[in-house]
Amino acid sequence: MPRLLLLSVLLLLVIAKSAGASDRAAETPALQSDDPYLVKLLAAAEQAQLDRDPYWRTLLHYKRGLFGLRSLVDDPKFFADPNGQKDPAAELSATLRSFFTPAGQEKSGVCRFLARYEWLRGKLSIDESRLPAPRCDRFEEMFAEIAPKSVSLSFPTSHMNSPASMYGHTLLTIEAETGSALLSYAVNYSAVTTETFGPLYIAYGLLGLYPGYFSILPYYAKLQQYSDVNDRDIWEYPLDLTPDEIRRLVLHIFELEDIYSNYFFFTENCSYNLLFLLDVARPGLRLTDEFGWWVIPLDTIRAVAETGLIGEAIYRPSKSTKISYLGSLLGPENREEALDIARGRIDPAWTLARDKTHEEKVQICDLASEYLQYIYANKEIRKKEYIPLFLKTLEARSSLGEADEWRYTVPPPRSRPDEGHLSNRVSVGMGWRDEDQTFQELKFRPVYHDLLDSGQGYKDGSQIVFLETTLRYEEARDEVELTELNLIDIVSIAPRNAFFKPTSWKIRTGFFRRVFQNDRDFLIYSLSPGFGWAAKSRALGLSYAMLETDLQLGGALRRGFSGGAGATVGIVQSWTNAWKSHVFARGLAYRLGDELDHIQIGVGQSFRLTTNLNLSVEFERNTNHEHSTLETAVRGRLFF
Repeated sequence: MPRLLLLSVLLLLVIAKSAGASDRAAETPALQSDDPYLVKLLAAAEQAQLDRDPYWRTLLHYKRGLFGLRSLVDDPKFFADPNGQKDPAAELSATLRSFFTPAGQEKSGVCRFLARYEWLRGKLSIDESRLPAPRCDRFEEMFAEIAPKSVSLSFPTSHMNSPASMYGHTLLTIEAETGSALLSYAVNYSAVTTETFGPLYIAYGLLGLYPGYFSILPYYAKLQQYSDVNDRDIWEYPLDLTPDEIRRLVLHIFELEDIYSNYFFFTENCSYNLLFLLDVARPGLRLTDEFGWWVIPLDTIRAVAETGLIGEAIYRPSKSTKISYLGSLLGPENREEALDIARGRIDPAWTLARDKTHEEKVQICDLASEYLQYIYANKEIRKKEYIPLFLKTLEARSSLGEADEWRYTVPPPRSRPDEGHLSNRVSVGMGWRDEDQTFQELKFRPVYHDLLDSGQGYKDGSQIVFLETTLRYEEARDEVELTELNLIDIVSIAPRNAFFKPTSWKIRTGFFRRVFQNDRDFLIYSLSPGFGWAAKSRALGLSYAMLETDLQLGGALRRGFSGGAGATVGIVQSWTNAWKSHVFARGLAYRLGDELDHIQIGVGQSFRLTTNLNLSVEFERNTNHEHSTLETAVRGRLFF
């Protein structure tokens, strides 16, 4: 009886397994196909080892990582085989089978995997007459509607007051046969999120908790999606792609429609995933192989430029840049008058009646019109107030006739963003503490730019530093110690003027050494946010003042923590293209936990020797309670 019972159980398991297999086969009838032509194609693909072809692995976004080979696409809908994310051979076989799905069933594999189909059709000389559905009409209609003629790589520059825009962004622009920018299409990869709180956005992005999708939209509509588009200049880099390469690029975009990949802030981000489109467009390009642990938008532009794909760049100033330029053409009194018109404090007709030159009246009305549009786009004025005021301004302006457009052409910056220093930096230095204690120092910073770095190609007043590590050898102690682990150090110094009132801000967190009694220093953790205001002038440069708080944690503190508040003031000045200085003073009073007040005064000078080689000389005095130290350091800074 026990043996009979065991045999019965085994028989039931076999029957259940067979029934399950039949059900799965019924759900995917293409896998049951014994079409002799399919068998022939499968054999030919296996003999040619197409699953190992680099282009097949590019089409599927396969990369080898710590846990072996896998596709960076996370959406199951992207794969024809359940194990396709990790098995290129199984995915190729299932893809071929999907081409034989009867046309009346769910979307044919030809249309679902169109980029793969066109490649396999060429490699295997597939006879389209043997397939149930050899065409994808939906794609052909879309391709005819877009009518792509050329492709550009677009770079909306950074906007430091927006956490999602700190590094800038890259997207592809597909220009139509008409040549009109308004009729171009934007190809974009971005995370789907409504989160605007900076620290939370960064945390989610670091952990890959946002899904990222490709989208293709009219270019003007894509720009309207940016809440900060009016504050971001755009650089466009035309790409030297042939018609066949453009078609392959669009085929792959079609294949990625509604397909998600986990978005990672440093690696699988907007810039990196766009490179797959270029790799597919031009076989053998392999741009995605050039990046490892982090990918910065500017670095991807440089990588594309090194392939020879990029031509002359086109500069498109933002609305705020244009307003600032128009304001620079007028004197203070006329600027104030344009501002009064835009704010509704005076009637535009009053400007027409004043004793001013014709050119001044034109410029005042134009500046008022541009600023009105800006504040309306930023929801600083209601629609019912905006429309009559805007119409009045336009009416006044139209009565003055045409103006010379060349007068309003905003000159581009001295350097393109991709012409600045590279993102990684190592610095080697030596210095003295209190004149008699010498040290040697090694710093490494993977990302990205600080206030003392050369500003060529970068936005003034911006600093983004991640994971800067400092090792120091002090001769008196004869030991190497970790002096600093700067996890995050972001500074946005945004100057205010009559038209724009941005708030400057900072956030710094990491492990830093602090000198206590008996000239001993200890490593403590610090978290210091702050906000403030800034102004810019030709004489002083970029001056700023910030209120801030600081929380310190560490075993060297008697109570284990210390909390305080204070302020920082400073001036950043670029004296020449090669000489830059930063002077600052910082004072904090700690009244929570250990009462250890701190005053810091610093003077830094940097000299650009080449684009990627700087020399800096820095002085810093730190006073903690009654104990003071003075450090002097000379550092050579190499970007790579």
